[in-house]
Amino acid sequence: MLEKRLKKGDTVKVIAGKEKGKTGKILSTIADRQRVIVEKMNLIKRHKKPDAKGKGGIVEKEGSIHVSNVMYLCSKCGTGVRIGYKILDDGKKMRVCGKCHEILDT
Repeated sequence: MLEKRLKKGDTVKVIAGKEKGKTGKILSTIADRQRVIVEKMNLIKRHKKPDAKGKGGIVEKEGSIHVSNVMYLCSKCGTGVRIGYKILDDGKKMRVCGKCHEILDT
């Protein structure tokens, strides 16, 4: 199962595949398949039949990317980093940057 390391809205860097080196924001996660959908990445074309409004044709949308092919992009470090966890004094569990140890959740 997909751990809660990557969440909707996180900025990630693609580290493998045809989109390698690009960055984007996570639109959604697919936990049972361990995949994420990143905006404007891995674009695929789907043929859509016309509906009652008459709209049909070839639609381009984002495909999913496996979580092992993306890394969280730390705003302070400016690079792709691993995510660790830190338990604060009040008992909250927060995500932290693996390099600079900056708290990622605000």
